[in-house]
Amino acid sequence: MNTLLVIKALHVSFMVAWFAGIFYLPRLFVYHADNKDPAVDAQFKVMERRLLYFVTPFAVLTLVFGLWLIHLYGAAWFAASHWLHYKLLLVLLLYIYHGYCFKLLNDFKLGKNSKSSKFYRFFNEFPVLLLFAIIFLAILKPV
Repeated sequence: MNTLLVIKALHVSFMVAWFAGIFYLPRLFVYHADNKDPAVDAQFKVMERRLLYFVTPFAVLTLVFGLWLIHLYGAAWFAASHWLHYKLLLVLLLYIYHGYCFKLLNDFKLGKNSKSSKFYRFFNEFPVLLLFAIIFLAILKPV
């Protein structure tokens, strides 16, 4: 079995699992921001916390296997793969996005959410755009 392909498959699999959560969490924030019922508010807090803490290991494993791939391909490949540098910049934005989700989660937890459901609707689209760009860079390798 080819080690490189196994590592690549694990990288992509963990990325897909991570994105499932990153796509769903802001949708929960949309509904939570519109909610006025205290019982439902408590339920959203539990769901959001569980989801974010569930997908965070997938984000870490995506990073681990991605760095492992870079290591396996080697320094010369990394230096010559300009498309990868752009991809990594976009991935960094995703990790910042993920971290910001913890801040938003904490705001809801403390009852300090100041953002509207409209904000969360737009916030929900950001990782989709990043994912498209990342996939196109990884497959087309344009630069």
